[in-house]
Amino acid sequence: MSYCKINNLPVVQLCKDLIRVPSISGSEHEAVEILKRYYQSNGVNELHVDQYGSLIAVIRGDRPGPTILFDGHIDVVPVTNLSAWSTDPFFGHIADGRLYGRGTSDMKGAVSAMSIAASSFAEATDGHFAGTLIMASVVQEERFEGVAARAISSTFEPDLVIIGEATDLNLNVGQRGRAEIQLESFGIPAHSANPEKGWNAVYALCELIESVRGLPIPEHPILGRGILELTDIMSSPYPGASVVPEYCFATFDRRLLPGETKEQVLQPLRQLIQSKMEKDDNNRFAVKLATGRETCYTGAIIESERFFPGWLFDENEAFVQRALAKLHEDGINSDISYYNFCTNGSHYAGEANIATLGLGPSIESLAHTVDEYIELEELQRAVLAYTAIMEAFLLEN
Repeated sequence: MSYCKINNLPVVQLCKDLIRVPSISGSEHEAVEILKRYYQSNGVNELHVDQYGSLIAVIRGDRPGPTILFDGHIDVVPVTNLSAWSTDPFFGHIADGRLYGRGTSDMKGAVSAMSIAASSFAEATDGHFAGTLIMASVVQEERFEGVAARAISSTFEPDLVIIGEATDLNLNVGQRGRAEIQLESFGIPAHSANPEKGWNAVYALCELIESVRGLPIPEHPILGRGILELTDIMSSPYPGASVVPEYCFATFDRRLLPGETKEQVLQPLRQLIQSKMEKDDNNRFAVKLATGRETCYTGAIIESERFFPGWLFDENEAFVQRALAKLHEDGINSDISYYNFCTNGSHYAGEANIATLGLGPSIESLAHTVDEYIELEELQRAVLAYTAIMEAFLLEN
């Protein structure tokens, strides 16, 4: 198919429409309205908007069968430096077989392909299939991987979830999770002209951080190292204004391996700070999971501890092989692979233990980048890939 023809495909137009609304986390309402109009104009009328603002489209077959949920988030990260982009990130410029814009790869391209595949499947089958197809356009994923998804899975109870995050159309069966951990240091304020009268919380925390860097980090034979990386540090009061800081905290990003619990992740840090405090009575430290709280466009509050579990399924499980075989049959040369970053699978698979697969157009490394893009041909192939999954689990029973 020529690029000229690809440019005019419905999936490209829908993706462009979504790119043109800057749906930063908490402001996804325009993207929801675009998708609602698309579904309604294509005969999909069972639409739900939940308390957080996620849009769920439901297509029911005429006989019992599995509930298959396709998950794609519609929020994007902000564009922090507009001048660095070679094109308007919220226009949808096409050049050299690529569609450019914020969210093309992460992940409005996948959401568009899922939506096109679902409406086409509904029309082609005229409802003659076994089971239920759920299309979830999810909010607030960039802030809270898997939290808004909890409301969706508890309502619709899927048997299988397809995560649309980028996989280069490979079939992903796992990911590391993510936790944000805060180390706190409590000092004694004093005038900086007489620092010996106080206890500098920053110095104390810096010494602790050096020790944290020496902690052993668990590894997984497939998903790799757990990783514990410092991402920010802040002191109080700020600005200091000639005051020895009485408080300091540092945030660490901890990549979680499948099965790791909150207690397992925090315990080595608790032991370390206890030993530091025993060695010097002036040291006072604490460790905790960071928490987040945001307001959704619906007005609802979404909040959670920032602990999003990892997950992994055996590639030989029946549902994995069934999906892989159908993709190959339909000309999608998928391989088994794994995510490096965190997805809504942290809830579906990591918390709820629902069978989950990742399948999406484009590549992980394009997420959150300047001049983010998606290959038009890959976008079209994603429609075919999602259709193959629908047929594999809803027609071939």
